[in-house]
Amino acid sequence: MECDGWDTVSPENGRSGTTGNSAGLRKIRRARYNLGDYTDMKKAIVSIAFGLLTAGLMTTGASAQATLASVKQKGYLTCGSNTGLAGFGLPDAQGNWTGLDVDFCRAIAAAIFDDPTKVRFIPLAAKDRFTALQSGEVDVLSRNSTVTMSRDTQLGLDFPAVNYYDGQGFMVRKKLGVSSAKELNGASICTQQGTTTELNLADYFRANNMKYEVVAFATSDETFKAYDAGRCDAFTTDASGLYAERLRASNPDDHIVLPEIISKEPLGPAVRHGDNQWADIVRWTFNAMLDAEELGVTKANVDQMKSSDNPEIKRLLGSEGKFGEAVGLTNDWAYRIIKHIGNYGESFERNVGEGSKLKIKRGQNALWTKGGLQYGLPIR
Repeated sequence: MECDGWDTVSPENGRSGTTGNSAGLRKIRRARYNLGDYTDMKKAIVSIAFGLLTAGLMTTGASAQATLASVKQKGYLTCGSNTGLAGFGLPDAQGNWTGLDVDFCRAIAAAIFDDPTKVRFIPLAAKDRFTALQSGEVDVLSRNSTVTMSRDTQLGLDFPAVNYYDGQGFMVRKKLGVSSAKELNGASICTQQGTTTELNLADYFRANNMKYEVVAFATSDETFKAYDAGRCDAFTTDASGLYAERLRASNPDDHIVLPEIISKEPLGPAVRHGDNQWADIVRWTFNAMLDAEELGVTKANVDQMKSSDNPEIKRLLGSEGKFGEAVGLTNDWAYRIIKHIGNYGESFERNVGEGSKLKIKRGQNALWTKGGLQYGLPIR
């Protein structure tokens, strides 16, 4: 062995080195054996740890892919929605939900069940929305939530689409006598806690060397009611929300939305990170609605369009290719969406556009072919 050889050829002790250092040799041998035991133990621990990690990853992968199966087993989709925002998510007195974000959840249900009514809406305050999604209380969050890097990378969530490009603005009473946000120096501003509006507000006033007072509330309802009651000079949220909330004011015509947009607020649905199949379904549900608008496929003509010779329309409606099967759906998944809900333009117009009470122009939310930012990815 290496230890015997090393000790035998000792230049100082010759053969006597073996007997003279017998105690030392035994220590060396014991150390070697102990090292061997340690090495074997270390290998065993690494092997066990690797096995547990592999099993854990397999379990995580399996559970991460379980959303579609869970939804099918339940027989309905659970959608995290707004507590009540006109045009985006609002129940009537009978509990019937309408809005752009509501339509999107119904579109997912239509793709899965061929029935847009198989949705249960869970109203969530801003501070609770992400926790509800993380915990599995809801299957998808469709609740005017801004996509940011920290939310996308630190909360265990994914944002598969942007269904409304927005920006933060301000609303004031006409009698305040201001026509620009830059005239709000020293004003009290009502805002909602747990949203990006608080940070944007601080950034804007600091950048313009202005002072302000924050009056914050837990819910959007509390925030607007405080503004309407005169507890602050201005109310800030996403511009789309300003138009929606103005309808609730005691005297809507007494209020104006100032022209400044102080931030980028890309709003979109969110899902739990790791379930690629579910994220694909959410992503392509939205893209199908955009593609349908661009191709001129509507709720009214979708049956007629099934006989179109246009290859893009054939792929969209499932008469060519097996794109639905690739995400665990039937190949007519997009046909179902358009038949029950319509295309993106139709949903926009009836909920927030010129055909609604909000009368918001398409602007950045127009198709890319019409000067907007909405661009449907190709199904091919």
